[in-house]
Amino acid sequence: MILPTPRAIFLMLAGAPVALVLGLIRPDLWLLALVWIGVLAALLLIDALVATSPRRMTAAITVPRQVGVGDPFDLRVNISSADGRWRPRRINLALAVDARLDAAGRLAGTGFPMDTAGGAGLTMVKTFSVAAARRGLARIDGLWLRWRGPLGLAIIQRRFAEHREIAVVPSLRSVREEGLKLFRRDAQFGLRQQMLVGEGSEYEALGEYRSGMDRRSIDWTASARHVKLLAKEYRIERDNRLVIAIDAGRTMSEPVDGMPRLDRAVSAALLLSYVALKMEDRVSLFHFAARPGGSTPVLAHGSDFPLLQRAAANIEYAHEESNFTLALATLGSQLNRRALIALFTEFTDPTSADLMIRAAGRLVRQHRLLCVVLKDTELEGVERMEPGEPADLVRTNVAAELLRDRRLVIARLQRMGVDVVEVAHDRVSSGVLDAWLAIKKAGNL
Repeated sequence: MILPTPRAIFLMLAGAPVALVLGLIRPDLWLLALVWIGVLAALLLIDALVATSPRRMTAAITVPRQVGVGDPFDLRVNISSADGRWRPRRINLALAVDARLDAAGRLAGTGFPMDTAGGAGLTMVKTFSVAAARRGLARIDGLWLRWRGPLGLAIIQRRFAEHREIAVVPSLRSVREEGLKLFRRDAQFGLRQQMLVGEGSEYEALGEYRSGMDRRSIDWTASARHVKLLAKEYRIERDNRLVIAIDAGRTMSEPVDGMPRLDRAVSAALLLSYVALKMEDRVSLFHFAARPGGSTPVLAHGSDFPLLQRAAANIEYAHEESNFTLALATLGSQLNRRALIALFTEFTDPTSADLMIRAAGRLVRQHRLLCVVLKDTELEGVERMEPGEPADLVRTNVAAELLRDRRLVIARLQRMGVDVVEVAHDRVSSGVLDAWLAIKKAGNL
């Protein structure tokens, strides 16, 4: 497709007042206006013919097949042409993408082509740094290239019908980073530190007392028998049951800093399950919305982690309210032994929170419940905002009332014996992991 540039349109319009003046002074010279238009049209055509031909232009898009939600990745566009005509100084390109990759559905940029090694033709590589905002199947539907001729009068445009798909799955970045910190803590001389011994309540063995150990761990009976100080060594309990329950209702589908709460909960849940499997606990995943969703069988080996990852990737965004009563009752009926239930959820109104509290109260009687919620930083910002007009004062009061109800719900849960973790969205993975390790260290699962 060939289009006129703003320069060509301006030159075309600039001839109109000249033709008007000539028509008033020398009516016999009004044909010069037609000559001016013909000359510009001829120059525009020559400009398009001299420029790089769109038929000789080729483009290829390089994308990964699978990315984690929220993880940045490179989307690369390779452009080349074997045409030996005039090389454009720059090429504008635009990509029609899925809303998961860009809210506006369009990625645009400018590239500066270079001559090929042989001197004929051109080559150009343009890289976009993209991060998927939601899980699912992200699509790339088309590529547009646009460049100008050497005279700057003609715009040459070509569309490439590109159809690419990118699978957006739960992010494993936090699993890799936090997992390395936990299981690859190397000492100064390359020795791997053991984080299990001495940090739990499960009796492991008797060892010789060393300076710095807790004196309360000394076994005086065994020490008198062996005529030397012996201390009890402990380790964190193993083979505990961990159930990760994820709320996938409407509130969890709302974004926090560009990513839905649900995806942040899924990333934290995967890290928690990865560490739990490595520490020989039994893990299962359960999700719900208006109705209970799917659940995985009880897994006990690190090699079963991909099964949890696939199950988490299949959790859909729901647009209805969560039914805590039905979901937690169903979960409780599936458990035949005491377990730690890590519930990732969110509550905004007192009605739904009251239903959740009643359902959680029945679970706490037999199980340990860890409730994980994200801090509403947007609401806290509105509360701290300095009012500039009467409407701002109303917003501040409403935000303060909502935060007061939220703190009241958290206090009621804590009085019932529920462990509540309220953390910022960028620290949810580490916050949940620290809370779980503290519960295991206490040894009261």
